[in-house]
Amino acid sequence: MDSIAPLVDGKFMSAFVRAKKPGQSATEKAGRVARQPAATHEEETMSERRFNVLFLCTGNSARSIIAESILRKDGAGRFNAFSAGSHPKGAVNPFAFKVLNSYGYPTDGFRSKSWDEFAAPGAPVMDFVLTVCDTAAEVCPVWPGQPMTAHWGIEDPAAVEGTDIQKEAAFVLATRYLKNRISIFINLPMRSLDKMSLNAKLREIGQLEGATRPRPQVA
Repeated sequence: MDSIAPLVDGKFMSAFVRAKKPGQSATEKAGRVARQPAATHEEETMSERRFNVLFLCTGNSARSIIAESILRKDGAGRFNAFSAGSHPKGAVNPFAFKVLNSYGYPTDGFRSKSWDEFAAPGAPVMDFVLTVCDTAAEVCPVWPGQPMTAHWGIEDPAAVEGTDIQKEAAFVLATRYLKNRISIFINLPMRSLDKMSLNAKLREIGQLEGATRPRPQVA
């Protein structure tokens, strides 16, 4: 199987992450640092905290599982990844595990489960809730803690019929689309974006290559 091609090129990243400033002399840097106010406790907490991210789809057997696995590895130390479904199938699609393993992403402990688990008392409070299928976006409930939400819908690879090679190819493509989105997401300047701007960035990410038909913003 061919490796996943580079997924985040300048065309995408320039729209989401600000370019670095030109180099400065040591004197200029020292003067700038001296003029900067000390970081507030809130800013320090924001920079050190881990964000909880929940990926949702209908069956929690393919797309949301793939997204959870990618973020668990690529966002390690900064994000906690979770996934669930509105009507879980009860088992993860074997092609999802096969493709994730082939690219070195974790699969241990993953299971198909209901999103009711994350609405129960004592469940982790989510910072972001991202739907990756259109059906889940339409019926997505209101979550405790008012997390930021967005729809990142892509076609269901599990719906592809044909040979095993064709089915696996559909999962490879879904993995590419989700990795692309997640790579941009984890590089967003969370501390410097206000809520409105961050919500706009999340929606823009959802319209990248592979997006299904546009949906209203998730409530």
